[in-house]
Amino acid sequence: MATHWTLGCDAVDPWRLAAFWALALGYVDEPGYDFPEGASIIDPDGRGPAIGFLLVPEPKTAKNRMHVDIRVAGEPPWDAAERERLIRAKVIELVAAGATAVREDSDDGVLDHVVMHDPEGNEFCVA
Repeated sequence: MATHWTLGCDAVDPWRLAAFWALALGYVDEPGYDFPEGASIIDPDGRGPAIGFLLVPEPKTAKNRMHVDIRVAGEPPWDAAERERLIRAKVIELVAAGATAVREDSDDGVLDHVVMHDPEGNEFCVA
C-alpha cells in the first residue's frame, strides 16, 4: 500500500494559489481546514495527495527543483491532434486564471508540453 502524503507549498498569497491549483487540477477546498495562515485543497475523488499552501513573507526567487506536470491527455498511446487540442485548451484556461505560458516544447514537430508559471512564478508543465 502506498503512503499517504501531502504536497506543501510556500506562497505569498496561499488562498489565491490554492484557488488556481484547485482549478488546474480539478481539486476542491479541504473541508474543515481552518488555518488562518494557509489553505489546503484535496482531490474530491480521494486519489491524489492533498496540497497545502502556507503563508510566507518572501516571493519565489529561484527555479523549482521539482514541478507538477498536468497530464490532460492521459496516458499513451495518444492521438497527436487530440492531445494538442487538450493541451492548448488547458493552457488557455490556466492563462485566464493567472498563469503565464513560457514556452512550447515539441518532439519531431508534435507538441509535447507547454512550460508555464503559476500566479506566483512556480514552474509547471501541461502535457
